[in-house]
Amino acid sequence: MAAGDTLAVWDALASRPPSTNYPTLDLRNGHVVLDFDATTNETTYFFGVLPTQYAGGSFTALVKWMATTATSGNVEWAAAVERHTSTFDLDSDSFGSDGTASQATAATSGAVSTASVSVSPATTPAAGESFRLRIRRNASVDNMAGDAELLSVELREA
Repeated sequence: MAAGDTLAVWDALASRPPSTNYPTLDLRNGHVVLDFDATTNETTYFFGVLPTQYAGGSFTALVKWMATTATSGNVEWAAAVERHTSTFDLDSDSFGSDGTASQATAATSGAVSTASVSVSPATTPAAGESFRLRIRRNASVDNMAGDAELLSVELREA
């Protein structure tokens, strides 16, 4: 694979919430979304296996989202990757550093925005390995009122 190639795509139903501070499932005109609160940093996870054609290196997470009601302000999204090697202990987390991106809210309610978050894993995963992608709204630093509704996430090779 090459830079820009899609490695994985998830919709809101593919998320795996943590035990606390997670976004809630919601519907928007029949579309399943995850509502990330404006006052709490909420997190969710997406599980995947890297394609055998993955060439190694960093990632770009494209977070497709919209505001529940807001038509101004910015949302800050954070993303990190956890590599699952053959000796990885699933009893503990081992995510790389968060990449972040601040994205302006669309001026029209219901219009989808795309935040592009650069993600560098702590150690480079290998093709065929499983991994988790952590997505979080940094509500403590963004300035959009109301929920941010995550529609989907696409992971690309950077």
